[in-house]
Amino acid sequence: MTERPTTQEALIYLMVIASASDRDMTDAELARIGEVVRAWPVFEGFDDRRIIPVAQDCQKLLQQSEGLGGVLSIVAQVVPERLRDTAYAAALDVAAVDLELRLEEVRLLQLLRQSLGLDETTSQMIERAAKARHRTLA
Repeated sequence: MTERPTTQEALIYLMVIASASDRDMTDAELARIGEVVRAWPVFEGFDDRRIIPVAQDCQKLLQQSEGLGGVLSIVAQVVPERLRDTAYAAALDVAAVDLELRLEEVRLLQLLRQSLGLDETTSQMIERAAKARHRTLA
């Protein structure tokens, strides 16, 4: 892939990376990516049939020499500052869908916060909201 991704594609990259960070892309995580793309206003106008090709583009980028750092750099260039909290929220939503954050996911989220330049207060508020959304009765 030689073209820069769109902002919507970059947000999907982050969700894919969050899902794959623990090397186990669960059905629940993949379903959540689809739900986010179909429901969140930031994805308005995006054809959800493109999720898989965009995810494949992300995987190709991850396999290049720059790896994860390269993808995070691209995302930081593409996602405007006003949508960086949304980008973090999307990635966190996918990581948190199984109600458990593994060490790899926690580390990825730290890298993501740094690359997006999110402050601690903003990050904590997004994390608290994700916990509230994913909480169950049990």
